[in-house]
Amino acid sequence: MTLTRRLRRTCGLASVAALLAATPFLAAQAQQQHAHVHGQLKLDVAVDGPTVVIDMESPLDNIVGFERAPKTDAEKKTVEEAVAQLRAADKLFVIDPAANCKLGPVDLRSGALGLGNPDPNEPVGHADLDATFSFNCTNAAAAKFIDVNLFGVFKGLRQIDSQIASAQGQFKRQLKRPAGAAAAQPVRLGWGK
Repeated sequence: MTLTRRLRRTCGLASVAALLAATPFLAAQAQQQHAHVHGQLKLDVAVDGPTVVIDMESPLDNIVGFERAPKTDAEKKTVEEAVAQLRAADKLFVIDPAANCKLGPVDLRSGALGLGNPDPNEPVGHADLDATFSFNCTNAAAAKFIDVNLFGVFKGLRQIDSQIASAQGQFKRQLKRPAGAAAAQPVRLGWGK
C-alpha cells in the first residue's frame, strides 16, 4: 500500500494534503533531528479526529541506562520494568480529561531489545527505543495539554523536545527535568491559544 493510501485511511484527506505538502521539509528535518543525544527524547503529538497519537524517539540509555541488549539478570529486569511502564502509557501520558481518552495500541521498537520492527539504519552501539502510543478519545479536539510523567520514571531523561499538531495549530515545546523532588511530578505539555 502506498504512503498516500495509508495516510488517507488513517488521517483523512485534509491531513494527507498537509502532510504531503510538507514531505520534503519533513524528510530533511527528520535526518537532522534523528541525532542520538543522551538525556534528550523527542515526542511528536498528533491530535486528529478521534485520536491522540504520541510518537517517541529516545536513546535506549535514557530508558534503561545502557544501549545494547541486556546481559545480566539485573539488566534484564530493568528492561522488563521499563517495557511494562511504556505499555502502561496512560500512566506516562495523562491527556486533558476534557478529551475523554483511553489508551489504545502501544507499539514499541528497539533492535537491541528485540521489540517490534526497529529502524534498520540504527547505528551499532547507539541503540534507540522508539514507540507509538495511540489514544482513542470521544472529544480529542478538546485536548489542550498532556501531563507527562517521563521524568519521574526514567532517571536518565533530561529534556523532551516536542512538536504538536492539532486543530489549534502546530506548536513546538521543550520540557526540562525539574530540579529535586519536583522531578517526580508530572510536567505539563500544553498547546493552543
